[in-house]
Amino acid sequence: MTQPRRHQSLRSRRIRALIAGLFLVMLVLGLSGVRSTMAGWTGSDKAAGSFSAATIPAPALTKSCEFRSVLGLGARVRVYWKPPAGYQLDDIVVKASTRGLGSVLAPLTGFSLTSNTTSNGDGTYTTDVPTNLLGGLLGLGTELEIAFVAEHESGWQSKSASVASNAGLLGGIGGNCRNLT
Repeated sequence: MTQPRRHQSLRSRRIRALIAGLFLVMLVLGLSGVRSTMAGWTGSDKAAGSFSAATIPAPALTKSCEFRSVLGLGARVRVYWKPPAGYQLDDIVVKASTRGLGSVLAPLTGFSLTSNTTSNGDGTYTTDVPTNLLGGLLGLGTELEIAFVAEHESGWQSKSASVASNAGLLGGIGGNCRNLT
C-alpha cells in the first residue's frame, strides 16, 4: 500500500527541516566556542621590575666572651654584645646548638634574656647564660654555640652574633669561651 503523494512530500519536508535545524544548531554551537579579540601578542610596551628581601642587621659582639666559674659552681658563659640600630632587647632571640656537622641553632629553652641581661648604659649589654641550661647539650669536650639573633616584627631574622663554649671537665672546671663572629 502506498501513501498518497501529499503525505510523502510532507514527510520529506519535515526531514529536510529537521536536518536544516540540526545543521543550524551545530553551526551556532561550533561558532560560540571561538571568541574573537582585538588584543595582539605583538605589543611594544615593556615593563621592568625588581624585588629584594629585607636584610635584618645582626647584633654585634663588643668584647670577648668569658667562661665564669667559682670552684666549678655557678658556671656560666658571659657574652658582651649590642643590638643593631633600631632594635631593642625584646627583638633579640638567643639560640643554642652543639657545634658540628648538621647542627641547627634552636631557641634556648628555659632561658630569659631579659632577666639574665644587664644594660651597660652605653647601648651594650652583658648576658650570662648558666651552664646548667646547657647541661643536656654539653658533654665532655662538646662545644656549644650560643647565638644572638635580631628578629624583625615580620618574623625575618638576622645573621647571628655567636660565641662557642666548652664546659671543660666536671662542673665547669677548665671551661672556656671564644667569640665566633
